Amino acid sequence: MAWKWLSIRRRDALALLGLYVALGLWRGNTEWLEIAANGDDDKPWAHPYFWEMSGVLSAYVCTWLPFTAALNAPWRKPWGRFLAIHVVSFVLFAALHSSLMIGSRLLLYPLLGWGHYDYPGASFRLAMEGAKDVVVYSVLAATYVLLRAWRDGQQRALELRDAQLRVLVGQLNPHFLFNALNTISAVMYVDLARTDRLLADLGEMLRAGLTGDAGPTWSLAAERAHTEHFLAVMLARFGDRLSVAWAVDDEASATQVPRFTLQLLVENAIKHNQDARGPLAIAISARRAADRIEVEVVDNGRGFGASPVAGPGTGLATLRRALELCHGPTTALELDRAPAGGARVRLSVPVEVAA
Repeated sequence: MAWKWLSIRRRDALALLGLYVALGLWRGNTEWLEIAANGDDDKPWAHPYFWEMSGVLSAYVCTWLPFTAALNAPWRKPWGRFLAIHVVSFVLFAALHSSLMIGSRLLLYPLLGWGHYDYPGASFRLAMEGAKDVVVYSVLAATYVLLRAWRDGQQRALELRDAQLRVLVGQLNPHFLFNALNTISAVMYVDLARTDRLLADLGEMLRAGLTGDAGPTWSLAAERAHTEHFLAVMLARFGDRLSVAWAVDDEASATQVPRFTLQLLVENAIKHNQDARGPLAIAISARRAADRIEVEVVDNGRGFGASPVAGPGTGLATLRRALELCHGPTTALELDRAPAGGARVRLSVPVEVAA
């Protein structure tokens, strides 16, 4: 196994330093109370705080030894490697901790005007420090192993959620390619400029749907642009039988949504009303309300009743699952009848903006 070097993030190092400082102050206060209780008034009050702070800060400098050992010697076979790494690491930890602690006291005592630092019974005191270091080292190594296992579990859960969301988003891709090509072929001999625009719209749609390394979510602004490419083809196909109105607030545009969310809702409205005698009007709106974004798609079609399109009707169920994976259980997808007839789909998600 190749040796791994510990990667230390500044935020983690500062947080750990704050924890050590708090521990040193707590232990210094405990030591001062004990001295006061024993009536040793001749000792300066700063001594116990200095002793404990020098001890814990010296341990802080050595903390990365058990962390690195735990990184390279996981709790599994071969046990010889596990024991060898941790024994060597502990010896270095104990020796460096004691050296830094005693050395800092010998150096700073005269500078603070306290005279020479006396360390009587050094052999017994070093044995005592070694016994404490066994506990400290074990706690540090075990804590690192547990935190790393928790982080690995969180990372695997995120990767699994991302994989599931990518699969669901893949199911939202449109299946209208043949109809789109037929529509384009019908206008190519009549209006070349319009044909060129339709081909560009179709190309942008296919690019968004076939990009394998794209994330499963994007901004509502990007979703609107994608849906407009889709609608350009639909408007060319249905002509005056279809109209679309947008009302999207600027504050809602940066919110993350699963890819093809609006396209699916608009495509459903068109597909289930394609035999309607009158024109189909679709209104798409989005606004921010406190810490949530509310999206609404309303049409004047037949509503959620009988549809000329046979099928299991899994599109909205798929979208609901994708929203749950993306935003958690706080998402809401409501289906009801529009006030003037037709179908209304309301979508509410928490505000999540990608960096």
